[in-house]
Amino acid sequence: MPPKRQQKALAGKGGRNRREDDDLTEVGDQDEWLNAKTLVKPEDQLNLTETELKEEITRILTANNPHAPQNIVRYSFKENTYKQTAHVDQLAVHFSLDGNLLHKESDEAKRQLTRQGIAEAPADEDAAEEETEKTDEVKAEGDEEGASPEPKSGGGAKKLTNQFNYSERASQTYNNPHRERGTATEPPPRATFSANASQWEIFDAYKEDFERQMLKKIEEGGLSREEKQKLALAERNKEKKLPGRKDESKNKKKLTSIDGQNDDFNLISKAVKVIERMVNQNSFDDVAQDFKYYEDVSDEYRDQEGTLLPLWKFAYDRSKKLAITSLCWNPKYRDLFAVSHGSYDFMKQSKGMICFYTLKNPSFPEYTFPTESGVMCLDIHPEHPYLVAAGFYDGSVGVFNVTEGKSVAQYMSTAKNGKHTDPVWQVRWQKNDLDNNLNFYSVSSDGRIVQWTLVKNELHFHDVIHLSLAEGSNDSPDGGQLSTLCCGTTFDFHPQTDYMFLVGTEEGKIHKCSKAYSTQFLDSIDAHHMAVYKVSWNKFHPKIFITCSADWTVKIWDHTVKDPMFTFDLSSSVGDVAWAPYSSTVFAAVTADGKVFVYDLNINKYEPICEQSVVAKKKTKLTHISFNPYHPILIVGDERGYVTSLKLSPNLRKLPKNSNNFDRRAKGQGKKGASAEITPEGEIAKMDKLLALVREPELAKKN
Repeated sequence: MPPKRQQKALAGKGGRNRREDDDLTEVGDQDEWLNAKTLVKPEDQLNLTETELKEEITRILTANNPHAPQNIVRYSFKENTYKQTAHVDQLAVHFSLDGNLLHKESDEAKRQLTRQGIAEAPADEDAAEEETEKTDEVKAEGDEEGASPEPKSGGGAKKLTNQFNYSERASQTYNNPHRERGTATEPPPRATFSANASQWEIFDAYKEDFERQMLKKIEEGGLSREEKQKLALAERNKEKKLPGRKDESKNKKKLTSIDGQNDDFNLISKAVKVIERMVNQNSFDDVAQDFKYYEDVSDEYRDQEGTLLPLWKFAYDRSKKLAITSLCWNPKYRDLFAVSHGSYDFMKQSKGMICFYTLKNPSFPEYTFPTESGVMCLDIHPEHPYLVAAGFYDGSVGVFNVTEGKSVAQYMSTAKNGKHTDPVWQVRWQKNDLDNNLNFYSVSSDGRIVQWTLVKNELHFHDVIHLSLAEGSNDSPDGGQLSTLCCGTTFDFHPQTDYMFLVGTEEGKIHKCSKAYSTQFLDSIDAHHMAVYKVSWNKFHPKIFITCSADWTVKIWDHTVKDPMFTFDLSSSVGDVAWAPYSSTVFAAVTADGKVFVYDLNINKYEPICEQSVVAKKKTKLTHISFNPYHPILIVGDERGYVTSLKLSPNLRKLPKNSNNFDRRAKGQGKKGASAEITPEGEIAKMDKLLALVREPELAKKN
């Protein structure tokens, strides 16, 4: 038997044996199914009827994933909005396994085979073996067909098809995911442009276009005679052209650039101000040391006399030609004071200015408020130190707010709401009225004393009193009486009695008035022969006040007596006088010859304890003086716009042994005084002791 047939016969026997084994296993399985089986019913199973059991429920299987999200949104750069994706990936992976099989013809497989020592047969030998095997099989099949057929054993050669071996297969196809690719490009540059298309701009545009066309024709050489005439006319008009809208727009651009620079400067203004103060502190270090620590040692060898040490000098370039018309210290900030600039010469009136200076920066004012008319007086509110009331030469009054940062007045009187007709010489804040509204008073040369009330955004006025001359009434042409008004120059309110105040006039009289009486005075005194420049109540004694006048005199009065208690002749017109804040017997005055006089009645009742010239030029007049309420300095203003600060030597602020120096807060400055506090009772007693020496004996007995 050939070798091929032997192999097939063995294969047939083997197939027959496997078939018998399968039959035996099938018979065994059938015996298991014949056994009775008991059904185990779960407790929670539903009890369904026959109809319900026979009911067919159709289930349709789809390729959609029930768990796939349906509300996915993505940003569309094309439409600049978020849009919901229409196609969702429905692929659901149930099983995934990463294998490590390699293709035998790959480079990695070949490297592994060579590493294991298995030599690869050449490709030509494999192909030859395959060809020989195919030829042998073909020959063997031809021999079998040519031989006589033999009975097949076992039927292993023929494969019977199993008609029940049918299965339905289904597979899920892979849905390609929807991909949207977008790119973000750099947006093109944008610019906002706006312009007004008015008639003159359209006309200018047409003219420019016409000139452009003419120039183009000139270059080409095809210009007619009429066109040449039109072009010449256009050039002449261009020469006479006034500045139009384009020039205005250029100016606006310049202004906006300046505003932008101001905004940038405002961001660093605080830091610049601090640096400026530091630089000034270094520049004026010697003056600051004198202000703090210097004491004139020569006072110990002088007999009841003192000196004034010049410290800082304040000036502003824009107000140098204007006279100092008023000085006022800030009640809250001890180093800050306000200065008003104007002119006392009615033939040389110009603009005015209000400046705020500080001892920390003498080179430049902290705040400036330019005004259209000269500022003749000012006063800072004692409880609201940012409010400044001012009176002007044109008769108006105004209130400035320092915190607003505006250079114009927050409140201003006009001819419609009671403006004075003559210059306002003094203003003074008073306590709030019954409605808790701020109010101040003003006195003017028109003979009116007016109360001004700040109500919302307006000034309401009320005439308190008219300063009339009783002996100055004249007969009118109609036979009636015309009352003559005297010119008020200064006034001062009593520190304790609110309703009582004193008024000084140009006729040299002092009127004691009350807020309750608008037609008559409580008392009148013929105080001076010329205009009264200042009247001021004593800061301690309720009955004493002081006056100064252009008749060269300073007088101290008791308002219950019509004769002066003390009279001092200073040999020149006295511009201002002020009581010292630390003693009831010390006062200072300035004169038109540039001198400062300091008196202490407790030391010398007849002569000043200091007489000193403080101006650089001899003909310069001093106009005003003011004591600092906390530091041992005073400031004086002149007609050239300069403010000079002066420090009092120890003899000028020397007090009796039972009281203390007013600058007791400073270290080491109360050398000659005891440590007792200043009391109003002690100051009143000191003044009464002096008054008792100069009063008549009968008047002294009555008191």
